[in-house]
Amino acid sequence: MVILYCLMEFKVVRFNELKRYLKNISDKTLSSNLKELEADRLIIRKEYPQIPPKVEYSLSSKGQSLTGVLDQLCIWGENNRE
Repeated sequence: MVILYCLMEFKVVRFNELKRYLKNISDKTLSSNLKELEADRLIIRKEYPQIPPKVEYSLSSKGQSLTGVLDQLCIWGENNRE
């Protein structure tokens, strides 16, 4: 969910940028989560044929349809902190 929210906020993000935004996440965990989200068609992975490799992630239209739900979850979380 945090990855989707990050992509919702920043639109197009590279792997290392995501890692900086998410702070305490390992490369392996981030990579596997991105692969799952891509397999579920919630994000788009765009790879550029260059050296060094450049890969960007963004929300798909299916992922963008979750924007309202994510916003409501964040509001609920803020209202229910203890």
